[in-house]
Amino acid sequence: MPQGRIRRAVVVTAMCALAVTGVTGLTGCSEDPDAGTNGVGKLPADTIQSRTRAAADSAGAVRLSGTVVTSGSTYKLDMRLKADGGTGSVTSEGATFRLLRIGEQLYLKADAGFWSHADSGDGKGGETATADKLDGKYVKVPQGDPAYKKFSGFTDKAVLLDGLLSLHGALATAGHHEQSGVRTIRITGDKGSGGSLDVSLEGTPYPLSLTRAGDAGTLRFSDWGKDFPLAEPSKDETVDYGKQLPTS
Repeated sequence: MPQGRIRRAVVVTAMCALAVTGVTGLTGCSEDPDAGTNGVGKLPADTIQSRTRAAADSAGAVRLSGTVVTSGSTYKLDMRLKADGGTGSVTSEGATFRLLRIGEQLYLKADAGFWSHADSGDGKGGETATADKLDGKYVKVPQGDPAYKKFSGFTDKAVLLDGLLSLHGALATAGHHEQSGVRTIRITGDKGSGGSLDVSLEGTPYPLSLTRAGDAGTLRFSDWGKDFPLAEPSKDETVDYGKQLPTS
């Protein structure tokens, strides 16, 4: 136990001992875990979930990091998101690439290794030429390309949070906890099998940590409401590959 908590426990114990011996006017002998909080810890689990969803929806920006398992693939994310776009990195099957979306335009940036298995269709060393051309560039992803549908959701705050912040099954509270020094209340679906969500008890009741149902990943949420810049890459950093990206 940290020194500060030990000292606090000793003080509380001494005060309670004095109260038992007849000294009046003392309070705090049984600590209230919700004392000094935003009060959501005392609410029913379904109300906590609706409050935290509303807080997340109204926040201008958020940083999301961790892992998501979907359709048999595991993605490691570190994304910053807001209403008009997002930016960050995604790692899957040992390959890391960056995503940038501004409005409807999505860019994908990766090294030559990511593109090295691109389907050039000519069978004459085109794979190497493609990889060299796209290496380290922001490649425009056409909206009709399968990659657009696959990856744009990782840059969409509303879509991503809507899909992540829903617990499954009967909701219940599961005690007071702490995330990165911030006190939280945990809510679960079906006693944890339907996922669990830690909600901040300090300030706005933002979601801070999520464990998804079915071992589908764990995520951390931070930098709620902290804006960040989104800027179009320069022309010399950008490649327009056409109507469809190479398959990789």
